[in-house]
Amino acid sequence: MARKNPTSGKATQEFVPIKEVRDGVVVLKDGGLRVILIVSSLNLALKSEDEQRAVISQFQNFLNSLDFSVQIFVQSRRLDIRPYVGLLEERMKLQMEELLKIQIREYIEFVKNFTDRTSIMTKNFFISVPYTGAILSAKHPLSIFPSNRNALEKKKDDIEIFEEGRSQLEQRVSIVEQGLTGMGIRVIQLGTEEVVELFYKIFNPGDLSRSMKTN
Repeated sequence: MARKNPTSGKATQEFVPIKEVRDGVVVLKDGGLRVILIVSSLNLALKSEDEQRAVISQFQNFLNSLDFSVQIFVQSRRLDIRPYVGLLEERMKLQMEELLKIQIREYIEFVKNFTDRTSIMTKNFFISVPYTGAILSAKHPLSIFPSNRNALEKKKDDIEIFEEGRSQLEQRVSIVEQGLTGMGIRVIQLGTEEVVELFYKIFNPGDLSRSMKTN
């Protein structure tokens, strides 16, 4: 159920610029498309000064080589240890030796107490690759489709525009991947469920357990 803004009465979704996530591609309400990449990190502190300068120079050259903009996003979240604790509790139940059970129980308590006292954060790094071409959806006020076209024709053209945009995005993603992998950074494109979960967590930072579902 859509949440309501108590002051305006509008659903929360109305303030989110995303129309849908189709085949791993984010379709914005203004017709723009986005692909989200999750990338690994490099620890410069573990490298020598020469290696650090080389990495920085490579990254600078990578950015200068792009003829389109990208958005780099760092997500910091408190580590959720509940799955790990649950796994330990299951192992403890299966353990036959009483001494090992006691040791596992004490270790579980240690982990819980330690994480309660210390904020352990996890960081994920994302890159948003954009493309804005023809406007999707005939319902948009700036639609390129004449109003007298039937729904089937509009849907067909909508699909063609989406596929053309996705083709352009794939080329851009390939450029980004090549530039980053050359620096030793791993790059993975998020699928539909992963994109939806990412945005759900962005808009619901206090909810660690739920994830959005796509149709």
